[in-house]
Amino acid sequence: MQHSILKLFKGDRVLWMVLMLLSVLSLLIVYSSTGALAYRVASGNTLKYLFRQVGFLSAGIAVILVMVNVLPIKLYSKLAWWALLASIAFLLFSVLMRGTQFVSTSGRTLNFWGVTFQPAEMAKIALILFSAKILGKRQKTKGDLWEAFKKIIFYTGIVCGLIFISDFSTSALLFATIMTMMFCGRIPLKYLFSVVGAGIALVVVIYITAEMLPSGFGRVQTMKGRIERFIHGDPNSEKGITQADYAKLAIYTGGIFGKGPGHSDVSNYMAAAYNDFIFAIIVEEYGLLGGIAVIMLFLIFFFRGVVIVRRATRTFPAFLVIGLTLVLVFQAMINIGVSSGALPVTGQPLPWISLGGTSLLFTSLAFGLILSVSHQNQQDKEVTEQPIMIKAPDEDYEIENESAND
Repeated sequence: MQHSILKLFKGDRVLWMVLMLLSVLSLLIVYSSTGALAYRVASGNTLKYLFRQVGFLSAGIAVILVMVNVLPIKLYSKLAWWALLASIAFLLFSVLMRGTQFVSTSGRTLNFWGVTFQPAEMAKIALILFSAKILGKRQKTKGDLWEAFKKIIFYTGIVCGLIFISDFSTSALLFATIMTMMFCGRIPLKYLFSVVGAGIALVVVIYITAEMLPSGFGRVQTMKGRIERFIHGDPNSEKGITQADYAKLAIYTGGIFGKGPGHSDVSNYMAAAYNDFIFAIIVEEYGLLGGIAVIMLFLIFFFRGVVIVRRATRTFPAFLVIGLTLVLVFQAMINIGVSSGALPVTGQPLPWISLGGTSLLFTSLAFGLILSVSHQNQQDKEVTEQPIMIKAPDEDYEIENESAND
């Protein structure tokens, strides 16, 4: 019985171990960091958010198991276009209906009859799927690369532009991921540099003109304020300790070995200790050694992603793993940078560790896709033991009626 259950955990075993270790850490740190939240919102029921996290982690692992054991890789290629269209529709809806009963004031969260989710999380997976599909099919000639570049940049501009209105950090994170994917996909550097340069110029112009833009134009004033507070210091620090100050205090008081599990004091004064600043609470309780261990887990995840890409026998799965691995590692780097004061304050959770919700479930989709590719690699290896170096274009992954998607 036990052996048959273990057979369900297909794919890279090291990656599964990383996932389980992150799950255990998530439960420990979420239970510790939500104490104040429980007393504010849940009448002191400190187990509420622990059970909630157990539920989301269990659902996430169940999703991964279904993806690895039931769904074929080719299915994701066929769904890529429709997932992208759906994500654009949700993003557009969140922009047009912001502040209504269906969309939060910030525009980040949709609420349909009590079910909430963030369309930006869906858009990240969908755009990476679509970009991997296009890059996988167009690798033969320079003309193919140019066509792939044009198509990917067009939809990246739409998706990142819509996300930018309510969430600059997620927009920049996704943009950087797609640029890196195209670099790995042999898109000429002159194309990439021109787009990156245009993107930087646009952000600079928006930053300079932020005060002249109407208050309803996204969150550009918030973005500018955070950058200025990061560069010049937060004037609110003179009136009291800010969230960023509390995060630094947590890291400082944690020392080398930390205060021990459940002994965080700083989390009682932080509004986002269980989410945006959760790495600081990890260091406070488990010390510098605990923080290094978390970083090592994400580094192991990154290098296992590289191994999976090198073993892939098709270009679509290879580019898919590249994009998903990068977006999760970049997100982890941002959360760690914000918690340690190395980056301006943003709203990026630590993947698979922060208090769950939409982000955790869509992160499970990313892990499921990566492990599915890993499992496919193992099956291909069983068919032939001959080493396969570089991948052929993905005719097998093309949608039958490709002209409809063009």
